[in-house]
Amino acid sequence: MNDSGETQRLLDRAAAGDTACQAALLERYRRRLRAMVAMRLDRRVAARVDASDIVQEVLQKAHARLPAYFADPKISFYPWLRGLAFDRLVDMYRTHLAAAKRSVLKEERPALPLNDDSVSELACSIAANEADPARQAMRAEMEHRVYAALAKLKPQDSEILAMRYLEELSVKEIAEIVGKSPSAVTAQHLRALQRLRQYLDDPSAE
Repeated sequence: MNDSGETQRLLDRAAAGDTACQAALLERYRRRLRAMVAMRLDRRVAARVDASDIVQEVLQKAHARLPAYFADPKISFYPWLRGLAFDRLVDMYRTHLAAAKRSVLKEERPALPLNDDSVSELACSIAANEADPARQAMRAEMEHRVYAALAKLKPQDSEILAMRYLEELSVKEIAEIVGKSPSAVTAQHLRALQRLRQYLDDPSAE
């Protein structure tokens, strides 16, 4: 959050048992959580459940678990809160999409696929960071190529790019979420970009 001082004040008072600050703290992350959920909400699931309803459910669960979290905060608050939302999404995929039972959701640390709109947004974000002026002049074509290249990445590579470019998580936050060191996250991020560059330079590469 941009207002780190206010966030820390809320965290301190919430940890001390101030119920008003606990409510304000959770509300502070509602919009951020909704964006995270919406970008990964499959259209088949979205037809049945709204992202806002999922977030409301997660915030209610988080409120009930605040005493346990503050008693032993193993990770920062938002990565913890995001983890609850992510786990709820995984459960919903398993409940509503039978195919998910034999997909990446069976992995120890699943990587939920981005929906089409989010892949397009990620492609736009990465294309916008392209340093080559000639490619900047062909932004639409570049975005299309990035979109195609993203489809070839492993789910874990797409996920770390989404966390960096769409969710705008810090390296420290990502490290806490995935259970790796910041240096390992940085290395994985660079490898994902390198693979993406390979697919951009050679669309026939597999």
